[in-house]
Amino acid sequence: MRPRDEPERARAAEAIADGVRDAEPGEIPRRLCHVAVRLLPVARASVSLCHEGMPVPLSASDDRAAYLMEVQATLGEGPCLHAARTGTPVIASDLAGGRDADRWPVFAQEATALGVRAVYALPLGDDAGCLGTLDLYRDIPGMLGPRDLRTAYLVAGVMTVALMALPTGEENGGRSSDGLWLSDLATEHDEVYQAIGMVMAQLGVGSDEALARLRGHAFARGRTVLDVAHDVVAHKERFKRDWRDWRDWRDWRDWRDWRDWRDWRD
Repeated sequence: MRPRDEPERARAAEAIADGVRDAEPGEIPRRLCHVAVRLLPVARASVSLCHEGMPVPLSASDDRAAYLMEVQATLGEGPCLHAARTGTPVIASDLAGGRDADRWPVFAQEATALGVRAVYALPLGDDAGCLGTLDLYRDIPGMLGPRDLRTAYLVAGVMTVALMALPTGEENGGRSSDGLWLSDLATEHDEVYQAIGMVMAQLGVGSDEALARLRGHAFARGRTVLDVAHDVVAHKERFKRDWRDWRDWRDWRDWRDWRDWRDWRD
């Protein structure tokens, strides 16, 4: 780090310390999301855990950021999922056109409809593996400058420590053998895993296909995978081996043009 960067880093570190002072462990991810928005030229932020290809939304600075986490969980694609899978940062500087829009067309359409034009997804963790991602959303296109990137990485580093301090299943009498830290902030998404198990039993399929069927069902109806999981667990929705469920799954896998899907749905 160059000497002239040290004052900026010190100011960022002080802001982070102030933002999480006196916070309970479970409150820190949400507070750090707000700190990131204050320190960086972004409009919103969120953090997700990653587990078996399924992001588990943990906290967000506002409802739009929370919704975009759910959209990616439903689609199984997006910059934040790519960062989690590869363990490398993803900079999507313009979701309204060019390479980024082509790479994740459905997510890009949803994001730009909410006024989000750029996403910066930073993996959380260390050499042992990726724990999740810190996701930053901006309402104007463009890259983050070197100084802002350094600040973002500083926030991501503190977020990693915070995630590692979250209560584990063993501490709370819950499950932890799968390696997923389910604090009170993430237990809502337990229903997704319950729903996957129920769909496996209903269709006689494996977990990967059960998750794909949930995503296809949600995609075809303009809902999130969490919403569909709620209904499955509540026995309001049951998957059957018929052409309609197969069509939903096929459409989710094959369709990548959100506008065509909107036209079909309407």
